[in-house]
Amino acid sequence: MRTQRFTNRVALVTGAGQGIGRAIAARFLDEGAKVMIVDIDHHAGFDARDELAARGEIAFEPVDLADEAAIVAVVAATVRWAGALDVLVNNAAIVPARRVPLAELDRATWQRSLDVNLTAPMLLARESAPHLRRRTGSIVNVTSTRASMSEPDTEPYSATKGGLVALTHSLAIGLGPEIRVNAVAPGFVATEAWRPRDRRSEPKLSARDHAQHPVGRVGRPEDIASLVLWLASDEAGFVTGQVFTSDGGMTRKMIYEE
Repeated sequence: MRTQRFTNRVALVTGAGQGIGRAIAARFLDEGAKVMIVDIDHHAGFDARDELAARGEIAFEPVDLADEAAIVAVVAATVRWAGALDVLVNNAAIVPARRVPLAELDRATWQRSLDVNLTAPMLLARESAPHLRRRTGSIVNVTSTRASMSEPDTEPYSATKGGLVALTHSLAIGLGPEIRVNAVAPGFVATEAWRPRDRRSEPKLSARDHAQHPVGRVGRPEDIASLVLWLASDEAGFVTGQVFTSDGGMTRKMIYEE
């Protein structure tokens, strides 16, 4: 049986309609927290709220995180609904559907990535900080191994995730000692099982996908959720300003072309 580390605590999780964010929300509920989930996808958000309601107290607000006024409003709505705020998880991010070569990258695409992936976490931290400070709260940012390594034509995503790493340690210094701020950098994580119920499928993974990881398998959203909850808990009370990579060892593996 899991511990109830977050009884009487409140968590706000962005991008929680599906994938890693949905798994994080579920784990907070399992450990006793009230959870406000935020997502731009109305269908995914309402589906997550309805499915996870059996686990505990949960609410959903549809929000475009590129809208500053909407960010201000959702933090206020969370505190009105739950009476407090203990944990902010900045998980939402734009992941491009296709790679765009730099020569074809337009300013609007670049700016949208900045707004959602980097500016929104800053604004959410700004709005949440007064509430978190009262409860000796915590912020956990979900960045990516792309903050330190890249594939071709991924400039917007990689740049914003790198910025989120820097924002993490900057916030940790600026908001301490009352508020701890850390980050998790996931690697290859198969999220199909955490999609809305009508969009789920079995992950299409090959033996090679698993074997390329030193731990022998591709990551699961539950792996990331476990680390996020530890960082948000009192057990990590001596940890702030840090980035924890959860990638099955891939970023430590030397790879040579044969």
